[in-house]
Amino acid sequence: MVGGISGWQLLILLLIVVLVFGTKRLRNIGSDLGGAVKGFKKGMEDEGDAGKSESTERLSADPEATGADAERRQEPETRKSGSEV
Repeated sequence: MVGGISGWQLLILLLIVVLVFGTKRLRNIGSDLGGAVKGFKKGMEDEGDAGKSESTERLSADPEATGADAERRQEPETRKSGSEV
């Protein structure tokens, strides 16, 4: 099988792990690990999207302007009061 470990040896190892940790704790560890992986992937995608938008903004701005100057030049969003809704 994998690295000289047979199927029976993997089964015995799995049985020992279940006996030591218990099914509830293994389930919690698995769900925590899955959530961490999903969060990491989402963070990497968000970081990639943010990097793309920053580079696009810099290309469209003045070559002499810095990122902070470009942000200050943008008009602030207008807020609607509750009565105008």
